[in-house]
Amino acid sequence: MSAADLLPILRGLPWTLGLTLGAFLIGALLGMPLLAARQSRSVPLRGLSMTIIQIVRGIPPILWLFIVFFGLGTGYLPISPFGAAVASLGLISAANMAEIYRGALASIHPGQWEASSALNLGRWSTLVDIVAPQTFRVALPSAASYLIGLMKETAVASTIGVTELTFYGNQQSQLTFRGLEVFAVVGLIYVLISLPVAWLSRIADSYLQAKVAR
Repeated sequence: MSAADLLPILRGLPWTLGLTLGAFLIGALLGMPLLAARQSRSVPLRGLSMTIIQIVRGIPPILWLFIVFFGLGTGYLPISPFGAAVASLGLISAANMAEIYRGALASIHPGQWEASSALNLGRWSTLVDIVAPQTFRVALPSAASYLIGLMKETAVASTIGVTELTFYGNQQSQLTFRGLEVFAVVGLIYVLISLPVAWLSRIADSYLQAKVAR
């Protein structure tokens, strides 16, 4: 496969990265209030958050894209294909990140809270200075794995016209009639851009593990 065939495909790389980071940031932020509701002492609030998480995670990503872009975007809320993809994948990301946070928080021994109370530390201080750093370290590997998975899920955005890697790969395969070569290259690009995420997550995990241990 020549460079002339590769360059058109690479035009989709910024869109893939932008879509991945946008959706992940939305999920990382919205996952926190979802977690707070999930851990609430209010039974209705806890039930509502659990229902939202189960519904969001139970519907395929491509269907969420169609709901937002063709459903809400047709007459109700005009939205671009990229905006619809970010919103859809961001919603899915929020539900998944809430569960990642919940699992990480559950791994923190209750004795941490009791010891902090014995030292007369306030609840907020305990959460920010003691529990949160440990929770973040535990959640980091799962969050990094989800980020890599989310990067691959962005391929479905091509179905609504987002010009990301898979979109241009499909376009190039139709022009060259070499689908196997083209999509093998597209797959290799996804692998290559996921490697730095895995590498950085390992470095961050080692750093946080050493910091928490001190």
